[in-house]
Amino acid sequence: MPRYGMVIDLNKCNNCEACVTACKLENNVQIVSKENAEMGRAMFWIKMLIKNYSGNYPDIRSESLPVSCMQCDEPSCIKVCPVRATYKRDDGIVAQIYPQCIGCRYCMANCPYTAKVFNWFKDEQPVENEKTYNPDVSVRPKGVVEKCTFCIHRLQKAKEQAKAEHRKIREEDYQPACAEVCPSHAIYFGDLDDPSSKVSKVMRDYRKFTLQEELGTKPKVYYLSAMTE
Repeated sequence: MPRYGMVIDLNKCNNCEACVTACKLENNVQIVSKENAEMGRAMFWIKMLIKNYSGNYPDIRSESLPVSCMQCDEPSCIKVCPVRATYKRDDGIVAQIYPQCIGCRYCMANCPYTAKVFNWFKDEQPVENEKTYNPDVSVRPKGVVEKCTFCIHRLQKAKEQAKAEHRKIREEDYQPACAEVCPSHAIYFGDLDDPSSKVSKVMRDYRKFTLQEELGTKPKVYYLSAMTE
């Protein structure tokens, strides 16, 4: 059984936020109004966390990193969900069962990475927006908690294709939207336990670190620190 994970090389990441846009479109994440965004109700499954500013105007530089669900091996969110709407799969992906979610938001409160978002609104997008929806992903109802699932619908399609061709699934068969769209190829994704996979090889870099590793959640999203001049 694979154990899917991700490595993000901050030396390559140029903060373009293509991953943020691709995730939103791929997973039918709702677009909210400016007023609701100002209330903290903007919905993103992956966001750019700014961690440092340097330089003087006009040559100000910011260091940031993409943050999504960390797909923890010891996820704190599933321990507090009273209806098991969030759970960890055998392949390591922390998944969501949206029809089962009651919107209590205990999981959001218990996630140290603030990786989950609450859907405050019934989906009432303009007709022209509906034409851009991904038919492989259901539109979530009002009142549920949403999060990144490593584009799990792509995994299902890859499995079906591999089965139809009587072969095993290949690394390139399954890539989340964020990894596929990254123009600087800063995001590596695959089976962490496969020593021949690209993500496994990149993970051996001495620059590797995880966010808040002292909490013991064992994230499966790793970062490679940026090299300083």
